[in-house]
Amino acid sequence: MSTKEQIIEQAGALFLRYGIRSVSMDDIAGKLGMSKKTLYQYFEAKSDLIQHVTISYIQKDLEIFGAIRDSADNAVEELMNFAQYLMETIRQVSPTVMYDLQKYYKNSWCKMQEVHNEYVYNSIKDNIERGQKQGLYRSEINADIASRIYVEASHVVMDEDVFPMKKYKKEEIVKEFIHQFVHGWASDKGLELWKEHIGEQQSDAVGY
Repeated sequence: MSTKEQIIEQAGALFLRYGIRSVSMDDIAGKLGMSKKTLYQYFEAKSDLIQHVTISYIQKDLEIFGAIRDSADNAVEELMNFAQYLMETIRQVSPTVMYDLQKYYKNSWCKMQEVHNEYVYNSIKDNIERGQKQGLYRSEINADIASRIYVEASHVVMDEDVFPMKKYKKEEIVKEFIHQFVHGWASDKGLELWKEHIGEQQSDAVGY
């Protein structure tokens, strides 16, 4: 791993744990055992570093989402594994990270949202069409419209005005969010499979 990659990885870990505004370039340099001057040889400013960290995490998520899709036996399992990954990720993230990113680093936030919108739309549309072919989702669902509704609704999950972090746990919001869509999309066969997966997750004590 190159020095630049090490900086991105360490900065990302600090941001996720403490929030973006709480972590200074001095903190990052100290954690890496290097001078701040050396840090600025790789990144012009903190905002530049945040942009690289954001891109790095987007690329990681895309790879994981692809692996989830390829390894799932059916559309319901795919959606369940996707939801589980989201909740595990949220548990590791400081509640202030998304707020800081959205309010103080809009370029990085907009880049993340742009990729999110396109990739999630395509992934959910593929998932719905896969589920329909497997008889797990209702055939009358318009996959294009349902996917666009899903994308727009997903923004609300992270909206602090709607779900202030002092009042709501993000993982609980994600859990309810996924349940609402599954119960709207699934056929009787799909719902039975969904209940089976939830039962397996609960018996494994993973908190779903």
